[in-house]
Amino acid sequence: MTVLWWVSVVALAAWVWLAACHGGFWRTDQRLPRGGAEPSRWPDVVAVVPARDEAGVLPLSLPSLLAQQYPGRARVVLVDDHSTDGTAELARDLAAASGLALEVTTPPPLPEGWTGKLWALRHGVERAGDAEWLLLTDADIAHRPGSLRELVVAGEAHGLDLVSQMARLRVASGWERLIVPAFVYFFAQLYPFRRSNRPSSRTAAAAGGCSLVRRRALERAGGAAAIRGAVIDDVSLARAVKRTGGRTWLGLADRVDSVRPYPGLAPLWRMVSRSAYAQLRYSPLLVLGTVLGLTMVYLVPPIAAVTGLLTGDRWTAGTGLAAWALMAGTFAPMLRYYGRPVIEAPLLPFTALLYLLMTVDSAVQHWRGRGASWKGRTYPNPQRIDDRTTHRA
Repeated sequence: MTVLWWVSVVALAAWVWLAACHGGFWRTDQRLPRGGAEPSRWPDVVAVVPARDEAGVLPLSLPSLLAQQYPGRARVVLVDDHSTDGTAELARDLAAASGLALEVTTPPPLPEGWTGKLWALRHGVERAGDAEWLLLTDADIAHRPGSLRELVVAGEAHGLDLVSQMARLRVASGWERLIVPAFVYFFAQLYPFRRSNRPSSRTAAAAGGCSLVRRRALERAGGAAAIRGAVIDDVSLARAVKRTGGRTWLGLADRVDSVRPYPGLAPLWRMVSRSAYAQLRYSPLLVLGTVLGLTMVYLVPPIAAVTGLLTGDRWTAGTGLAAWALMAGTFAPMLRYYGRPVIEAPLLPFTALLYLLMTVDSAVQHWRGRGASWKGRTYPNPQRIDDRTTHRA
């Protein structure tokens, strides 16, 4: 037997384990809990929207949030993070029609040790007063009718402290169709939703685009200050809430959508690479391990299959094809969720190769002192947060 055959056997064994034992990460059945009774008294809710230079997407997102029909008291606080494109003025214009009350506010200058989004979030939470629930949502997120009401019912009826939905991202352009479903698939592989939703599990994750959190749970976790330097703030928030006794839930959204376009490869590349190295705890060893792991799990199966077929090595070809087929089978549910044909599933190794290169690029940019860059800000030396809060899965 050849070395490639042995390596392909390891890859096949890895896929058998991933499919059967890794929290059902590939399943897409974690949706907003239904069937709960509506509260007898609807709690107050304030939606906090950090926004920096978002004039291009606000007309597609903010009106949907302001139009939410909620039986209790609800309002929106948009935190204009020193935008230069007229974000604040546009937000006020969009609020001229009837709907939820909108407050547009600007935070003080960004202090050292904070990321811009979390500093804006902290200011928004302060402006929210004593509301029982806070909806932390991004400026590019559109909420379909009834979304806010359903989130509150899920949180109240199921005793949750953090209810988070991963917004359905755009898949309009060719690059979006290739990369976006895999992005969510890889995220779920890192943080299996079913495992994260178990109170007894140490895994905790959330999606920053749409997270409804109880004020008292946020305060118990230390507020935004507890994660002030986190580049991946959503996962850090979920870990902080869960670590302090809160119950968290994460699932795929049916009524929450991202309207931000990614028309080419470059913006998608930046979306992934800006946080990939932070996800790996700024560790060169974890980068090396990730490269080796992605190569073994995603690249070896097609290499073995093609090489075996070309050389007539049936054992290598068979093992490689089996691993490749299992990989594609686990990816198919995510493609269906995004309305894509399952025939695209065998392309996952190519997408994984792109993610491998994005991860390496993220590390290289950090080593060059450019760090995580977003909206004109660069964080070359992000604050290291207590491992118990940000680095424990």
